[in-house]
Amino acid sequence: MKMVAPWTRFYSNSCCLCCHVRTGTILLGVWYLIINAVVLLILLSALADPDQYNFSSSELGGDFEFMDDANMCIAIAISLLMILICAMATYGAYKQRAAWIIPFFCYQIFDFALNMLVAITVLIYPNSIQEYIRQLPPNFPYRDDVMSVNPTCLVLIILLFISIILTFKVLLPPYDDATVNGAAKEPPPPYVSA
Repeated sequence: MKMVAPWTRFYSNSCCLCCHVRTGTILLGVWYLIINAVVLLILLSALADPDQYNFSSSELGGDFEFMDDANMCIAIAISLLMILICAMATYGAYKQRAAWIIPFFCYQIFDFALNMLVAITVLIYPNSIQEYIRQLPPNFPYRDDVMSVNPTCLVLIILLFISIILTFKVLLPPYDDATVNGAAKEPPPPYVSA
């Protein structure tokens, strides 16, 4: 049996922020659990007190409701589903059951693709950002400040923000580090006929 120094094992299996892949997955799952739990609490408080989060059609400048009960229920259902997926990923990483992590992985791929589409849309239609901001209610926080920014600078800021998010989502461990556990196993004993 070959002795391996603890720090060699640590660095050979590390990925994000020098954490072990399993530890990083658990931390990421807990982080998403916290975020989705906060979103769920906000949605439930908005459902309990609809006057606090309800904008009138005159404030929105249109003839539609910002959040009606049907949209609120759909948002709550999505938040509950995300909590379930994140809990499955955390549990799967903790118990070393890879099949439990697959829904979270699929969500990450979908989220990556969606962010890429947003980045491409911002590049192709740069004026759409200003148009979207114009449609926000006049009392929306920092609306006037964002409207005063040069449209080209605003596009660059949004693309930089999306690039940073996508960079963190794509950082994977090197192939050699990811497969080091599988390569270190000994082959099975030879087959002997009876």
